[in-house]
Amino acid sequence: MVKFNPNINYEILLASASPRRQELLRGLNIPFKLVKAPDINETIDKNLYKENIAINLAEQKANSYKGLLDNQLLITADTIVWIDDKVLGKPDDYSDAFQMLKLLSGKPHYVITGVCLKTNNKTKLFHAETLVKFSKLEDDEIRFYIEQYKPYDKAGAYGIQEWIGKIGIEHIEGSFYNVMGLPVHKLYKELLAF
Repeated sequence: MVKFNPNINYEILLASASPRRQELLRGLNIPFKLVKAPDINETIDKNLYKENIAINLAEQKANSYKGLLDNQLLITADTIVWIDDKVLGKPDDYSDAFQMLKLLSGKPHYVITGVCLKTNNKTKLFHAETLVKFSKLEDDEIRFYIEQYKPYDKAGAYGIQEWIGKIGIEHIEGSFYNVMGLPVHKLYKELLAF
């Protein structure tokens, strides 16, 4: 069996608690080591707009990680949902998740992931943006989804790969994987060029 290993001259570290990001990075066939996700206060700077929010949060995560060796490259990421000129992060509770999905129902929104690649000598920041449109969601559909899938660790209170994505998303422009939490096509290119 032929194995493909991209030519990357670093030990890759992924600082993420997200099982989806881990799965997506594994899919690139790039060996990596999972490290503890930095615990940052994900307070959003009110002076930032749209993609700069996601990029800033990814950079904060990278900058708070201590102990990077010279041969290591750290990957951090953060995903937000942008709708009606406001940002949706992860829901606080059931009520918050319900309100987010009600807001997204029947309307287009952007899913933006900011990514930071960091070594001791260099930092590269980039983002990907995907336009997503939900059809009109019934309250019972929203309640069922929240109760069954508990999307409290997901920006905008939904996972595109889950039931709500299958029954509710009618249109997408851009990277599907970005909506899952990591723009792997762009990440792959950036890692090769780093």
